Amino acid sequence: MSQAADRRLPARFRLPLTGLLITAIMTFIISGISTAMALGLSVMALGAWPIAWVIAFLVILLVMPCVQSLASRRVAPP
Repeated sequence: MSQAADRRLPARFRLPLTGLLITAIMTFIISGISTAMALGLSVMALGAWPIAWVIAFLVILLVMPCVQSLASRRVAPP
């Protein structure tokens, strides 16, 4: 077993670690969108949430596999 495998978290931490990583990425993106809209950078006056939700959903579809892979590397198999 490699040293990296020895330092991995137990399998019970997979879900919390995935949640931690995905929420960090999502809040960074959503904060950026909300800030841009507050500064008047929106194309339409729809409000922040619908635009942020659509972007968040698309980002989840793209980012979740990477986040799950990162979490899997840090967490030991069950």
